[in-house]
Amino acid sequence: MNKPHIVILGAGYGGMMAAARMQKLIHSNEAKITLVNKNDYHYQTTWLHENAAGTLHHDRSKIDIKEVIDRNRIKLILDEVVSIKREEKKVKLKNQELYYDILIVSLGFEPAIYGIPGLSEFAYSIKDINSARLIRERIEYNFALYTNENKPTDGRLNIVIGGGGLTGVEFAGELINRIPTICEEYDIEKNLVKVYLLEGRDCVLYGYDDSAVQYAMNSLQSRGVEIINDATVKACAEDSIIYEKGGSEHKISTKSVIWTAGTKANSIVERLNLSMEHGRVKVRNDLRSIEDDSIYLIGDCSLNYDENGNVLPSTAQIAMQQGEFIARNINAKIKGKEMAAFLPDVPGRITSLGSDDGIADMFSRNLFGWKAALLKRVADNWYLFKLGGIQLLMKKGKFNMFH
Repeated sequence: MNKPHIVILGAGYGGMMAAARMQKLIHSNEAKITLVNKNDYHYQTTWLHENAAGTLHHDRSKIDIKEVIDRNRIKLILDEVVSIKREEKKVKLKNQELYYDILIVSLGFEPAIYGIPGLSEFAYSIKDINSARLIRERIEYNFALYTNENKPTDGRLNIVIGGGGLTGVEFAGELINRIPTICEEYDIEKNLVKVYLLEGRDCVLYGYDDSAVQYAMNSLQSRGVEIINDATVKACAEDSIIYEKGGSEHKISTKSVIWTAGTKANSIVERLNLSMEHGRVKVRNDLRSIEDDSIYLIGDCSLNYDENGNVLPSTAQIAMQQGEFIARNINAKIKGKEMAAFLPDVPGRITSLGSDDGIADMFSRNLFGWKAALLKRVADNWYLFKLGGIQLLMKKGKFNMFH
């Protein structure tokens, strides 16, 4: 291949890690590399629930792409992807077009709303920095209005989180910790505020073992989160949400619905006419799409399996590994060497339940409370170090035991 053009779409965990590794592995005379991203920053998706709850300022989650990417090695284009034309090997952006020889798609996720009426119009989702800011501002706006209305609106202080998976539980843990501060700021009695967590299955954090699930539920409930399992959301309106449980419909008056129950690949990826399953594109063991040798998919766009045939979760940990792997594989391809198969290393899972609490399932051991919270910070800092070295770690790392 004669000096191929490698185009990376999206500066998420996978895209950033791929770019950071490629600029070290692939010489400028071997390939041209372009990174396309809507914004001039990368953000820590695993911190967005803190931004949405207001326990961490959104600027802390931002990383300037220029601090990681060598502009002499990689061209950075700030633009929005409109479509991908596989037949022409062309990416259409809002302001220009790009031709590629190798395309790495790391465009992230969109919320899956499963056709539930009203969700797309009235619910909020934790998708990126701006959506996290909007949720924080929405909650504070309703608290401020409550204290300024002659007749307070029913449900303005009710916050409903739809989905008891990782994001929903982590957001609930951060939010319930911040409620006393918001109440004090707006002169509201804390007992007037209700936080609901609706989960369609019979328990939150499906996939964790029973002891971890029980610990998480006890932690949230003891701080005031009302967890409703086996709750199927039927509809969402401007001032309420309706769910079904045990054959009966129930209604919660609310002005703040945060939907965290499921994701799917970016809609641009859905239009590629590639084999999909579980809302993601099926890939070969080298992360190329089944139908197109020139397209690699990573992160939330990619459907991968572990050695036991189970679907890998679309986590930051997996996306980072995929980014590094693709950089090595494409480097091998350019140099005429054999490409390898992706073998994920999944030592375990960590779920925060607030700044000083959490659960972890690591190396076949369970950790609870502050130990899990500390481990989460270590993992976050390790990513920063891997991405941008000691300089980025010192600038963006979390060094307080708790915040």
